[in-house]
Amino acid sequence: MTNDKTLRSLLEAVANGKVTPDIALDSLKDLAYEKVGDFAKIDHHRQLRTGFPEVIWGPGKTPEQIAQIMEVMRFRNPVVMATRIEPGVYATLQSKVSGLRYYESARICAIAPPIIEPQFGGEIGILSAGTADLPVAEEAAVTAELSGFCVQRLWDVGVAGIHRLLSNRHVIDSASVLIVVAGMEGALPSVVAGLADCPVIAVPTSIGYGASFNGLAPLLTMLNSCAAGVGVVNIDNGFGAAVLAGQILRTAEKLRLASPAS
Repeated sequence: MTNDKTLRSLLEAVANGKVTPDIALDSLKDLAYEKVGDFAKIDHHRQLRTGFPEVIWGPGKTPEQIAQIMEVMRFRNPVVMATRIEPGVYATLQSKVSGLRYYESARICAIAPPIIEPQFGGEIGILSAGTADLPVAEEAAVTAELSGFCVQRLWDVGVAGIHRLLSNRHVIDSASVLIVVAGMEGALPSVVAGLADCPVIAVPTSIGYGASFNGLAPLLTMLNSCAAGVGVVNIDNGFGAAVLAGQILRTAEKLRLASPAS
């Protein structure tokens, strides 16, 4: 937790010219968290350190706990997001948290402005192999949009009907980074990576018959991809894929701004 004496000393050092504002900012990145009851400690400075604010993982928390955490976070963050929120939980949260929005397909609820303009350059293309993969794909898409990135969706283009993918080649060509979501045998990311000139983030889903082992089979397929430039996140982790894609674009933006030509 922020120590008042430490913070005062730092501010006095800045005021006296002994510490530069940039050094002070680096010091502040590791200071603040806030207790919520006896069950949570909110990391308010995560965005300063990593570029992304803390996000609430819904499962395992009661609606009352989620509501209390959101109310604490809303005063420090323009967007407050909770993932894996089922409709029944949202119905309870709606009566406790004002201005809450629900993205049902993504199972995300958020306190956010009605319109979020993209804050970063580039485009994240998100592809899903089948309709059953949409909850994971939408989790990635909504997470990226709420984080200030431009998203292009392309759903139901799995390898069983490869012409559906090839007739939408423009989505692959225009993307700065691609997230490819697939269950069953998980072949779609390899196919896409063979066509793309940008990083591909593969997301295995738990969709499939018994021998897919709840996503283990597509996970292994993606890890064993013969196409270069494929990174793999965990099973059903659309959220993690969106954050990784965002970090790639943010890093590109930092490098652009740091270059002499800029």
